Formats: sequence, structure tokens, C-alpha cells
Amino acid sequence: MSVTSSDNPVDLAIIGSGSGNTLVTPFWEDRRVVIAESGVFGGTCLNVGCIPTKMFVRPASLARAPEEAARLGVTLHTEAVDWPAIRDRIFGRIDPISASGERYRRDEQAHVELISQRVRLDGTHAIVAEDGTRVAARQLVIAAGSRPVLPEFPGIGLPEVHTSETVMRLAELPTRVLVIGGGAIASEFASIFSGLGSEVIQVHRRAHLLSHAEPEIAERFTEAAGRRWGLRLSSAVRRIDPADDGDGVVVELKAATDEAKSASGSGTASERVQVDIVLVAIGRRPNSDLVGAAEAGLDLHPDGRIAVDAEQRVLSGGAPVPGLYALGDVCTPFKLKHVANHEARVVAHNLEHPDDLRAARHEAVPEAIFSAPEVATVGETQAEAAARIGAEHVTAFTKQYGDTAYGWALEDTEGLCTVVADRRNGQVLGAHIVGHEASMLIQLPVMAMSFGIDAHTVARGQYWPHPSLMEVVENALLGLDVPRGERPPL
Repeated sequence: MSVTSSDNPVDLAIIGSGSGNTLVTPFWEDRRVVIAESGVFGGTCLNVGCIPTKMFVRPASLARAPEEAARLGVTLHTEAVDWPAIRDRIFGRIDPISASGERYRRDEQAHVELISQRVRLDGTHAIVAEDGTRVAARQLVIAAGSRPVLPEFPGIGLPEVHTSETVMRLAELPTRVLVIGGGAIASEFASIFSGLGSEVIQVHRRAHLLSHAEPEIAERFTEAAGRRWGLRLSSAVRRIDPADDGDGVVVELKAATDEAKSASGSGTASERVQVDIVLVAIGRRPNSDLVGAAEAGLDLHPDGRIAVDAEQRVLSGGAPVPGLYALGDVCTPFKLKHVANHEARVVAHNLEHPDDLRAARHEAVPEAIFSAPEVATVGETQAEAAARIGAEHVTAFTKQYGDTAYGWALEDTEGLCTVVADRRNGQVLGAHIVGHEASMLIQLPVMAMSFGIDAHTVARGQYWPHPSLMEVVENALLGLDVPRGERPPL
């Protein structure tokens, strides 16, 4: 179909082929749809995000197995790590999925046209591609995603400097890696490369990794990470230079704050580290600027996210624009694929049923970090809950993995689970876990928060298989100072 005439608008235009691709349901089969994608079809999660990273996590965990085995009286050895084989296994699966998805939309669906160019908004209901093609649409969805943030310091453009979107395609496993950042992406890659045998240094501006997390979790994770790879905390990068011997780059570090500089006992608190590659993972920024959201008159948050209402309608001048939606990283504060997918389901319904709009739900959103050890969180920290409802109304309890039977089996000294609740009614307000299978254990607190099940009922109203690791969560719930629930205890 031809989409070059703005006098004949298409029924739906979508910017982005990640979660936005799922909007093309059977409802649109007799309607005209345009998908604009300037990058690799399928979006961040499939190609450079959650899926390939977790496919690297598993072999890194296997390579790290001797560490756990030694605690249990078993001697294991990792003979070798074949990075090219690991890489090719991963992208040998992912690349065909991306290619087949693009081929299906482009060649097999007559009602869909794919524009493989960067596009910008032209008003609120039209897009213009780089070649001048203009597409007007009755309804338009901005699902343009986000991209890595790159700091400004000398050497940031050197070929040895990577982001999460390029580092997984390296030809060989680097011997020495410096990771800049202390959040989820940085910590996962530090864990992956160290597990596979690289010498890793992680540089973070603050005193703890995962500094946004519950303090006890951040402290425990930082301690655990420091036993597995090198840390340079309260530090930042001053510059990166090619190594004089031609072998990689030299990274010059500095104290991140005056306080850190004073604590170091020197005037400069500098250090020079020679490595093969540098991975920059300090966060991601929404692609609202790339699609010209501000120029189109759309409302933006201070961090650049497109402002939307509860129904995911884009706001302009504080009012929702009919037929204009946004979803995923370009608008949500939760840069998580499961949130983007939920928002896509809401938007899909609202596109098809404009007279029966649904609101998105953003309560009890879990986040999991697949590092060594894992970290998973949902809801409020103790400090956040206290600020909202008053410290006197907050109860929290922490259970160590090592104080449960399965923790004994693991000989675990790192894992812990903290649950936060309202002491007045037992409402679960948050849960924070570091340790083995944290990404699995978090789901029960998520369920309690999502369905309004009080902590007493969750803990005492059901059976817990003994001796499973889930007893860590059970015992954290049992330790809360909350009233008795309505369901009779078992």
C-alpha cells in the first residue's frame, strides 16, 4: 500500500517495533497500519536487552559453579569458556526471530507497511521519515523506547568503549573489563564478565551499588559483588586514552565527590587502570527527543519522558490528545519489559475501543537483577513507606537465607529478604530480596500486593513446602508486627 499521501490517513501508525509491534492485532486486518522502525526490528528487549543478557547470565552462572561447590565439599573446575560459541548460540536464535518478525510484517501482511527509517512527529497525528515520506494517521502510538546515556569525558568515542547495545557482539572474551555504573545493567554485566573469567572493575559514583534499593539490600549486594570482582566506589571516570603499548585503553579515575577525595587522603584521589574494553552503563534516556516530541507540542517530564494520562493518552498542555498514545520506555518511569507489555495491552484495547478506555496499572511492579547474587524488589522501601504513611505505621522484618533449612543446604551467608508492611492492617507495602533465586521469590509478595492479601493471611493461610527456599519469604512475613487476618490460620 502507498502511504505517501497525507490526504488519505492510515488507520494506525506506530513508532517502534518492540512492544509496539504487539498492537497489530486481528482487529486491524481490514485497516491500514504503518510501523516505523529505524533500528533492529523487535526492539530493545529482544535484540540488545533482557533476553540476550539473560542468555549470557546462564553460562556465566555455570562457569561460576566451582565457587558454590567449594562451600559444599565438592571440587569443580571450569575448563574453558568459549565466548564465540556462547555469543553465536544466543544471537543465532535471536537474530532469526527479529528477521522473521520484520519479514512477516513487511512481506506477508498486505495491510501493514514497514518504514525502516527514523521518523519524527509532524503535529500530533502524522510522522515524516528521513526520505520525506509523510504519513498521517487517525490514531498514532509512540513506542520509541530508550537508548543508553553516554557521559561527556575525553575518550568516550574510542572503539574500545561500549554500551549494553554493542558489548554482547564482541569477537572475543575480553581479559580486562571496566564497567561504569552501579545500577542493574552495570551490575549484571559485571557479573557476567567476571563469571566467564574476565578481570572486572566496576566504577560507581556512590558508596554502594544499587544505591536506589533498600539500604540493607544495597549494602549486602555491594559486599557480595566485592568478593567476586573489583569495585571502585565513590569514584568516577576523568578520561579514557589509548594505551601506549596499543593494548586496550587506559582509564583515569577520580574521586566522585569532595568527601570521597578527602577520605582518600590525597588531593587528586586518581588512579589509572589499563583494560581491554570499557562498558558504559549509567542509565537510559527516553527517545522522545529523537521523535520530536517537544517540537510537536507534547508535554514532557523533566527527564524527557512523554507525559501520559492513566489511559496512556499523550498529554499536550495538560490535556489528553484523542487518538495519540505512548507506551514503554519513552513515557514510563519503569524501564521494564513487563511494564511495556502491560501498557501495550492497555493501548491495544483503547485503540480498538475508544469509547471504553482502560487505565494502566503500575502498582506492585517488580524488578529483578540477574547478577551474582540476584536481586529482586517490589514496592516501597522502609524509608519511602515511612515518608508516606508515617514511621509509626510501618513494620518491617528481615530474614536471612542462612537461618532457613534450604539456606543451610546452600551454606548461604549472603541472602536476605526484607518485607515492609502497614502495621495497622497488614497491607504488604514492599519486599526486597538479595540472594539465590530472588527473581522467583519476589513473586509471592507481588501477588499479595496485587490482590490485597494481608501479610498475616499470606503467611498463615496457606501451606509452604518444607524445606524450600520460599520459607525465607514465609518467615519474613511471619516476623511482621501486623494484626491477624480474616482467614483462619493453618
